[in-house]
Amino acid sequence: MTAVDLPALRRAPKVLLHDHLDGGLRPSTVLELANDCGHRLPASTEEGVAGWFREAADSGSLERYLETFAHTVAVMQTPAGLRRVARECAEDLAADGVVYAEIRFAPEQHLDEGLTLDEVVEHVLEGAEEGRAAAQAEGRQIRTGILLTAMRHAARSREIAELAVRFRDRGVVGFDIAGAEAGNPPSRHLDAFEYMRDSNAYFTIHAGEAFGLPSIHEALAFCGTDRLGHGVRIADDITVNGDGPATLGRLAAYVRDKRIPLELCPSSNVQTGAVDALENHPFDLLARLRFRVTVNTDNRLMSDTSMSEEMHRLAQTFGYGWSDLERFTINAMKSAFIPFDERLAIIDDVIKPGYAVLVG
Repeated sequence: MTAVDLPALRRAPKVLLHDHLDGGLRPSTVLELANDCGHRLPASTEEGVAGWFREAADSGSLERYLETFAHTVAVMQTPAGLRRVARECAEDLAADGVVYAEIRFAPEQHLDEGLTLDEVVEHVLEGAEEGRAAAQAEGRQIRTGILLTAMRHAARSREIAELAVRFRDRGVVGFDIAGAEAGNPPSRHLDAFEYMRDSNAYFTIHAGEAFGLPSIHEALAFCGTDRLGHGVRIADDITVNGDGPATLGRLAAYVRDKRIPLELCPSSNVQTGAVDALENHPFDLLARLRFRVTVNTDNRLMSDTSMSEEMHRLAQTFGYGWSDLERFTINAMKSAFIPFDERLAIIDDVIKPGYAVLVG
């Protein structure tokens, strides 16, 4: 059997459901685009830029963590900038062995230079396709879908939901809301979620990261979300009874029984203070209790991470082997916002054969 180390993990097929486009830029790209548009960064070298983002993200505060996006969003205001970032995102994920990725971003944050919402989405889709083609030319296969995010503190969620439906046959696979949870409950955006349900369209909601069970309850009971973005705080509704079986509260039991996917982002959850250390992350508890857990990067630049590194950290911390990592990957593929037959094809033709080789 192949050792569960980083080189092998990079060869393993991986599925990513929660990755922010404006949180995954290459440090060199941030620097070059900032120089092109005259945006002032807190550092002037590639190493300095990478270090500043990492240190700011390690503050333990979600609010401080979110401040880092002011710089990445600032350099993603032009057609060239948007296409480049999307292209490099697809290339970088493919190079890390990701075979399917849903990449999310908030179009409303990219209008400073006069682009329309539709134009922003078109440029990102073009860039993602360029990245897929470039990866394919190098012998790597990746499929990407775009999630359009509305900012939960703003009032454009219905407009962004309509945008997502308008582009759903052109590469947009769903809708999301993001931003600081406290004071901005998902129920404020019921109109957008009702529109998505009426349109038979998929959506996920950032819930249960910085805020607790009420956020998760609203996302499910009032909004009808298909997945939970993070959802880590569902562990607050689970009581661990020493050596005995854990006791699930009503909400936790509902999430497990309904197979609601949890888009868990281990490194990011530690950085934002959702959990205090990786060894205390409820990922393993949730996995052992057979919740539908998935592994995600959230923001590769801020967390200085990749899917392979996230899986490696989990394997080292909790002793996971290839069968565990394959299960988490299949969990994610089952939960993707593409047609069932297409999900099944990736599971049967790509994921299972890829892990079979590693297991030997």
